[in-house]
Amino acid sequence: MSEVERGRGVALWSQIGDILADDIFKGRLRQGDMLPSAQELATRFSVNRHTVRRAMADLEQRHLVRTEQGRGSFVQEHTLDYAISLRTRFTQNMRNLNVDNDIEILETVREIPPAQVSEALGLGRNEYTFRIDTLSHADGHIIDHCTAYFPAARFPGLPEIYRRTRSVTATLNELGVSDYMRKHTRVSARLPEAQTARLMKQQASRPVLYVQSINADTRGVPVQYGITRFSGDWVQLVLMAND
Repeated sequence: MSEVERGRGVALWSQIGDILADDIFKGRLRQGDMLPSAQELATRFSVNRHTVRRAMADLEQRHLVRTEQGRGSFVQEHTLDYAISLRTRFTQNMRNLNVDNDIEILETVREIPPAQVSEALGLGRNEYTFRIDTLSHADGHIIDHCTAYFPAARFPGLPEIYRRTRSVTATLNELGVSDYMRKHTRVSARLPEAQTARLMKQQASRPVLYVQSINADTRGVPVQYGITRFSGDWVQLVLMAND
């Protein structure tokens, strides 16, 4: 069916939704494709725009379409299941998902961190941390913007090692931490800061999954405080009971 049929007992908006869903399922519309405008669809199906908007709302509820204010509607991309567990590892998660991935280092800085970071890491008010800002890519898409803090006194030379390894696990291992575990995770949804929206190339009106975390060594001493802003369009967080 490619056109609506009047008088057959099925609402026009429902028929339009089914036609567009069929286009998606059969690959005529692919992930990330922009759909025709409401006016174009109204003309195609000889209906008013209210009917089209109801069809689009139904497709959004079915998680087949997403709408960006001021841009239009797009075929929803398949999200990646990112595991949050006792031992959360980016590289292992990407390996489990069998996707190409890369970490882009934006900045490494030695600084006195915000008070909440100092408290989380068990540092004094004037103790320094290394702050590392990164973007993570998976299958060509930016999936997160991360800010990580590490105690500078405990881990001298950390930025240089991280630039070489591009792995927190490998870096900490070289610095004497053979294992570390997730001590705390807090997840919320919020609108991205302007810098994050720009870096992740997404609309500032689209929420991100905001994850604050603390990793600790086997003695329970914090080694990393992280703030990761995950793209809600590309990532679904999966909270695991254990490893």
